[in-house]
Amino acid sequence: MIRELGRRGYSFVNGILEHVKLSPNIAKTVKGKLWLGTKLLQFGGSENIFHKMFNLEHGDKLLNSAHCYLSTTAGPIAGLIFVSTHVVAFCSDRPIIISSPHGEIGKIFYKVMIPVNKVKRVNQRNNVNNPAKKYIQVVTVDDFDFWFMGFLNHEKAFKFIQNGVSVDSEDWPEEAQRKCCPGKFKTL
Repeated sequence: MIRELGRRGYSFVNGILEHVKLSPNIAKTVKGKLWLGTKLLQFGGSENIFHKMFNLEHGDKLLNSAHCYLSTTAGPIAGLIFVSTHVVAFCSDRPIIISSPHGEIGKIFYKVMIPVNKVKRVNQRNNVNNPAKKYIQVVTVDDFDFWFMGFLNHEKAFKFIQNGVSVDSEDWPEEAQRKCCPGKFKTL
C-alpha cells in the first residue's frame, strides 16, 4: 500500500513538472493558469466553458475534462481537453495571435473537435529518449492523429478518453458513467 501511494505521489509530481516544462515561459504558464481559473469561475465550471466554446447538439453531455497541451507544428498549446457523449474537443487556454495575408492581426482560440464516431483508436505513447514523458495519441478513421501531453494525471486522463470514445456513453447506465468519469465535471 505504501509503495502504491509512493508511486501515485511520484506520478503526480512528475505530471506537474512535465506540465510546467512544456511551457516556454513559466511566468506565462502561471498567468495562463490564473486566467483559466478565472474563466472556470466566471462561466461556472468546465461544462459551461465546453458548451460556450463548442456550439454542439442539444443533449451532448460532458463526461470529463482535463488540462493538457496539444502538440502542434508550432509547439505545444496549453488548453483543456473535453470528452463528451459526441466529441473529443480541445480549446486553448488563451487566444493565439494570428496574422492574415493582408497584414491584419487577430486573436482566436485554438480549437479541435473530433466526433467520437470518427475516432479509430486512442493510444498511450512514451518518448523514446525520455520514457517519463507520456503522450496520448487520438487517431481518426482517416488516419490523422492528435497528440496530447502534459496531463497532471496521465493514466486517469487516458482512461477517461479511451472509455469516452470506446462505447456510446449515452447508453451507459448512470452508475457506469460515475465509475468511468468520477467527479462528473472535474478537471484533472
